[in-house]
Amino acid sequence: MIVKHLRVKNWRNFQSIDTALQERQFLVGPNASGKSNFLDIFRFLRDVAKTEGGGMQKALKDRGGLSKIRCFAARKDPEVSIEIELAKDAESPTIWIYAIGIKQENKGTRNSYLSYEKVTQNGKLILERPNTEDKKDPQRLTQTFLEQIGFNAEFRPMAKFLQSINYLHLVPQLLRYADRIQGRIIEDDPFGQSFLERIAKTPEKTRRARLKKIEEALKIAVPQLQQLEFMRDSNGKPHLQATYQHWRPKAGLQKEDQFSDGTLRLIAFIWSLLEGDSPLLLEEPELSLNSGIVAQLAPLMYKAQRVKGRQLIISTHSEALLSDGGIDGAEVLMLVPKTEGTKTILASDDADVRNLLSQGFGMSEVVLDSIKPEMVSKVSQLTLF
Repeated sequence: MIVKHLRVKNWRNFQSIDTALQERQFLVGPNASGKSNFLDIFRFLRDVAKTEGGGMQKALKDRGGLSKIRCFAARKDPEVSIEIELAKDAESPTIWIYAIGIKQENKGTRNSYLSYEKVTQNGKLILERPNTEDKKDPQRLTQTFLEQIGFNAEFRPMAKFLQSINYLHLVPQLLRYADRIQGRIIEDDPFGQSFLERIAKTPEKTRRARLKKIEEALKIAVPQLQQLEFMRDSNGKPHLQATYQHWRPKAGLQKEDQFSDGTLRLIAFIWSLLEGDSPLLLEEPELSLNSGIVAQLAPLMYKAQRVKGRQLIISTHSEALLSDGGIDGAEVLMLVPKTEGTKTILASDDADVRNLLSQGFGMSEVVLDSIKPEMVSKVSQLTLF
C-alpha cells in the first residue's frame, strides 16, 4: 500500500499542498524550500498513529507545538490539516482516506484540539468527528481515534500502515562515536545512533542474507573491500567488520569506527531498502558518496521498490541521482519557494519542463535548473564571499 495523494494546509513552509504521489517520489528544491518538512508530514502521521508512546499531543509537543508547525502565511485560517489517500499502487482505486484538522484554543491554555477527523473506506465514510459524544465532552477532541485501539478497530489496517512508516538519515559521527557521546537516543533513532543494535536484533539468517547483498555492492563501490560481516566483541557489543586487501595478513581488518562516512551511509541506505515493505523516507541519500555511485542509486531504489512493493520518498539536491533515464516526470516533485509559502509542482505538470524534456534534455538538468534560486545565478555577488 502507498500514499497515493496528499492534501495539506498550513504545514510549515506550505500554505497548501495538493499532489499525487508515486511509488518512488523524488523531492527537489533549493535550500530551506521545505524538503525535510515535507517528509515530516508522514513522520507526524506515524507519530500520531502510535498507540504506545505516541498520539497527537505528543507528536505536536515533539515539534514545539502547533504554533511551530503552522505556516507563517496562515493568517485568517489558522487550521492545520492533512489528508491522505491510500491505495495498492499509484494506478489503483483509493482504498482509504484519512483526514485530520487541528486548531488551537483562542485564549486560556491555548491547547490544541481536533477540528475534525474523518476516515473513508472504499468511498464509504466510516468515521466523522466531532460526533455526538465529542460535543458532550470536548476533552475527547484532544486525542484522535487513530491512536486509540478502542476506537480504531474499523480502520486498524490503515493505522498499522501509518505506524510502519520508516525514516533513516544516518549521521556517521553519531554511530562512530556512540560510546563517547553517550547521549539520549531520539525516539525511533532517525539518525542511526543505534543502527548496529538494529542489525543485531535482526534474525541471524535474515541478517546474513542482507549483509551478503550489501557486501556485493560494497565490493564495487569501496576499493579493495573483500568481506563484510557482523560480530560481537568480548563485551557482547555489536560491530560491523570489513576485510580489505592488504600485503600483511590480518592487517586489512577494520571495524565501523574506521569506515568512511560514505561507506557507513551506503550500508545504512541498502540495509533500509532491504529491511521491509513499509514506506521509506530518505533524506539526501547521495551525501558523502561518489557521483558514480550516486548515479546507480535510482535504479537500485526502483528494483527494491518493485521487489518489496514499498513506497520510497526521497529528498535530493543531486544531479547524478536524477540523471537516470528511467525517472518519469510524475516521480519528481519540485518545491518552489514563493512569498506566501512553498509551491509544489510535479515535473510532468510543468509545461516548460515537458517542453525541454521533449527536446532531449535530461531530467536532472531541466528540473534542477528550474528550481535554482534566482540570486544564485548572479555569480558575481556570490563570489564576493
